[in-house]
Amino acid sequence: MRVLVTGAQGCIGAWVVKALIERGLDVLIFDVDPSPVRLALLVGAETARRPAIETGRIEDTARVKSLVRDGGVTHIIHLAARLMPFCQANPVEGGIIDVLGTLNVFEAARDAGREIRVVYASSSAVWGPEEAYSSGRLTEDNPLKPATHYGVFKQANEGNARAFYSVNGISSVGLRPWTVYGPGRDVGLTADPTIAMKAAVLGRPFQIRVSGHMDLQYVEDVAEIFVQSALTPLEGAHVFNLEGSVVRMEDLVVQLDRLRPGAATLISVAGPQVPVAFRMDDSQLRAKIPGVPKTPLEEGMIKTLEIFERLKAEGRLSDSLGV
Repeated sequence: MRVLVTGAQGCIGAWVVKALIERGLDVLIFDVDPSPVRLALLVGAETARRPAIETGRIEDTARVKSLVRDGGVTHIIHLAARLMPFCQANPVEGGIIDVLGTLNVFEAARDAGREIRVVYASSSAVWGPEEAYSSGRLTEDNPLKPATHYGVFKQANEGNARAFYSVNGISSVGLRPWTVYGPGRDVGLTADPTIAMKAAVLGRPFQIRVSGHMDLQYVEDVAEIFVQSALTPLEGAHVFNLEGSVVRMEDLVVQLDRLRPGAATLISVAGPQVPVAFRMDDSQLRAKIPGVPKTPLEEGMIKTLEIFERLKAEGRLSDSLGV
């Protein structure tokens, strides 16, 4: 077994690689960035050097195909993507990376000459804004009404995954995270809850750039769900919601202040509600892949703060508050 992780130098990717290393599996990293900075923060520099690293761009069709075909890959966890703000500002480039890049992954699996399982990151952005739906939690059977280019790209990927199974028999799982938080989450608009926790540890002011509700999902849980989805022999093209803890950003600051007194004087909230419905139902995921974790919000915040504090004590916590 060899697991290819695309976008492995990102936050979820680093935690996915960590989980795979801890299982003793053979991991191949593919990313534009050759330096496993986030992984090294999680497992140390020596362990971070264990996986083989190949650099390249996910939109390079020939490179992706040769990597899968010639690299002994049996499973792919596909995380390479551009995030929502980038896709809104640059929809053409965002579509090339997010849609064509995902097509490259599935074509590589199709042309490898052996069975390959694919797990890929979709997104809760496939949902429209909260007001587009009636009351109640959303299941995978509800209509998709994405309000962003990013959400439309992810919806296209889900449809293409179904087509690849129908025509080529490639089994896949698409997972729909909402706001992933935890150490290593330092880029993108929905990184702000994590950056706020880091700011509290550093004793620096920070403004969360969105208000209203988010569904917060602890990164270690999300990574474990990706890994379990890859290792479970589930036939078909599946898409699953991920469900964490729904919280208003204003209430998150109050909770952070309880855990780290004084945080409320440093952390403020301003900006719009993210235009994505936040009431998810993950019962289909739990029925198909039983035993996946769900860390309560306070417990995940405590873990995050403790890791940040340890890294700070070791002199390994950057003073950057993200972008």
